[in-house]
Amino acid sequence: MSTQSPAAAPSPTEAGQLLATLRAEIAKVMVGQDKVIDQVLIGLLAAGHVLIEGVPGLGKTLLVRALAKTFGGHFQRIQFTPDLMPNDVVGHAIYDAAASQFRIRRGPVFTNLLLADEINRAPAKTQSALLEVMQEQQVTIEGKAMPVPTPFMVLATQNPIEQEGTYPLPEAQLDRFLLKILIDYPTEDHEFSLVERVTHGRVGESLDVSVIQSLVHPDAVRGLQKAAGRLRVDRRVSEYAVRIARTTRDWPGIAIGAGPRGGLALIRCARAAAALADRAFVTPDDIKAVALPALRHRIRISPELELEGQSPDQVLNAVLQQVEAPRH
Repeated sequence: MSTQSPAAAPSPTEAGQLLATLRAEIAKVMVGQDKVIDQVLIGLLAAGHVLIEGVPGLGKTLLVRALAKTFGGHFQRIQFTPDLMPNDVVGHAIYDAAASQFRIRRGPVFTNLLLADEINRAPAKTQSALLEVMQEQQVTIEGKAMPVPTPFMVLATQNPIEQEGTYPLPEAQLDRFLLKILIDYPTEDHEFSLVERVTHGRVGESLDVSVIQSLVHPDAVRGLQKAAGRLRVDRRVSEYAVRIARTTRDWPGIAIGAGPRGGLALIRCARAAAALADRAFVTPDDIKAVALPALRHRIRISPELELEGQSPDQVLNAVLQQVEAPRH
């Protein structure tokens, strides 16, 4: 399929059809992770950033590379380590002796999709440099402000098992991520299919993205983002999202509830979910569908519940059962 030229925001039907095609392209290499693909697309449509938590070897890098290729976007990867410096992320000025002047060397954040691998392995100062560009969509070097390309999306990963030598992201920084996605092991059938694909006539263990077609131009992604942002949200649906976020602040067992960004995230993500479903309006079910990835990193459960083995998802599910959804 040929790459489309830049276009204005498509209609809901056109957006839904295009998104279905993008989803199918990514699924060619991401075996058995349909929910993860949908949630990453929701993050892209909502012009947000995503934190992905999962053990190594589940295809996080492959997912980002495949997504970038579907719209012809640029992809960069940073391996976060304890000795990584802020300048290694955003760039720096170097002196050019031949020209007798300073020259700006741009860092890897100047891309469309940035994979920040194991973000919690870098110290807080380096984490903050990345989180600043996520918020401001620009980098300032030697007093010069330089915007990053659009669309711009950071997909940061962290390993939930290994905590030694890590610098956990504080709540204020976690709040900068629109979604926190949990990626789990594939089912037995999907894992068998993955093994067959990788080992059939190939050397090595990686799935390459050469089978992925570039379907759209990066400008078309901006059009999709505009289309998702224009989807109709009834006042009662907005009130429902706000009630969910506010309920987490007084819920027994939640030490820190979701702030105002929680309600905003629910609406932004629900609009994107409706676009994926080829609808021109948001329903309460869209809010419920995105509630866990949009809120799980915005709350902190009490130590007592942690000792009982409760997870943020279990607590949020209880909140969703308690908060009444609009019926009409």
